[in-house]
Amino acid sequence: MRFVLLAIVLTFPLIDLYVTARVARWTGIPVWGWLVAGLLGGLWLLRNERLSFRANTLAALHGDQSLLRGLVDSGRKVLAGLLFMLPGVLSDGLALMLLLLPINHGRYGPEPAVAGRPHHVRRRAPIDGDFRRID
Repeated sequence: MRFVLLAIVLTFPLIDLYVTARVARWTGIPVWGWLVAGLLGGLWLLRNERLSFRANTLAALHGDQSLLRGLVDSGRKVLAGLLFMLPGVLSDGLALMLLLLPINHGRYGPEPAVAGRPHHVRRRAPIDGDFRRID
C-alpha cells in the first residue's frame, strides 16, 4: 500500500506536465506561460492569506469570529496556493475547485477581512438594565 501511494505521488507531477504540454499545444500559449501564471497565482494567494490570517486570528481572539472557521478557511487557501505552485494545469484546476467549494461560508457569505481589521465586525448586544446614581 505504501508503494502504491508513493507511485501516485511521484507520477502525478509527470502526468500534470504532460497534460500541460497538451493544453499548451491546443491553446497556442507556451508551456512556460502556464507554469509561470500558476506560480505567480500561488505566490499571490499565499501572500494575501498570510496577511488575512493575522486579521482572522485577531478577530477570533476578540470573539468576533469562530477560531475553527478561520483555520479551516486559511488551510483551504494555503493548500490551494501550494497546488497553484505545482507545475501543471491539473493541479491548477484542483486548486480552483478547492477555492470554489462553498465550505465555511456563513449565512450571508464569507466574512471579508483586510490587513489587520475585519470589514464587518459583529457588535455584541447591549445589556439592558436600570441605572440609578447613589451619592
